[in-house]
Amino acid sequence: MAVLILAAIPLGNPGDASARLKESIEQAKFVAAEDSRRFGRLCQDLGIRHEAKVISFFEGNENERLEPLLQILEEGHDLLVVTDAGMPGISDPGYRLAREAVARNIQISVLPGPSAVTTALLLSGLPTDSFCFDGFPPRTSGARLAWFEARATEERTIIIFEAPHRLIESLNDISLAFGNDRQIAVCREMTKTYEEVARGTVSEIVEWAASKEILGEITIVIEGFNPELREFSESELIEQVLARESAGESRKEAIAAVAKQTGIAKRTVFDAMVQHKGLGK
Repeated sequence: MAVLILAAIPLGNPGDASARLKESIEQAKFVAAEDSRRFGRLCQDLGIRHEAKVISFFEGNENERLEPLLQILEEGHDLLVVTDAGMPGISDPGYRLAREAVARNIQISVLPGPSAVTTALLLSGLPTDSFCFDGFPPRTSGARLAWFEARATEERTIIIFEAPHRLIESLNDISLAFGNDRQIAVCREMTKTYEEVARGTVSEIVEWAASKEILGEITIVIEGFNPELREFSESELIEQVLARESAGESRKEAIAAVAKQTGIAKRTVFDAMVQHKGLGK
């Protein structure tokens, strides 16, 4: 019976490749690779050769490649799936193929190995007993802020990916949604020569990111919400509403967002703003 093999690829350091990965590449007849050139370089770095037919399999062509890849499996051939780094299917092509393979009773095998998610979690120094992974936030500003706001009271440690050119925008939205005092860590170029981990409060990390050019693969780890800190003073509620208004939100939108973020009734936040206005501030 043919097997769909999902193989974890080193994040950067080729020394992290497992013996099973090397053997699987050398024996493979068909390989679905996110980037065929990077796959070729990986083989060179590992000092191995392959005779496989390499098939391009990335986000832009994932849907159209599904049937041809499934046909390879249904014809009795094993298929090795690799991404540029980490595990296939985790914010990379592979999930849809695995789902279809299950539906067609095709056997799946996973070659475990490097993961940006768990690597960043351990590097962050934040709680590891309960965590969630949420992939990439939306690219547009409004959708991204709403996305973070929906996670403001998540009590588990949150792990996300982000592109370096959108890091500042995401950090600013994290500041609006989570507040400036939440602990976070930004992990850059993990396992590579220029690996860097910045840890601190949101405000400290915003300042760090603004002070330099950020390049490379980015993983962000965010401390979970502490329900014991749910109490907010009236002045803090007013400050948060005013900050959102300054960012372009209407007062109604700002009050609703602050209420959702803090877990406080909208009426309480509204009354605080009425009092603020009545005092002529």
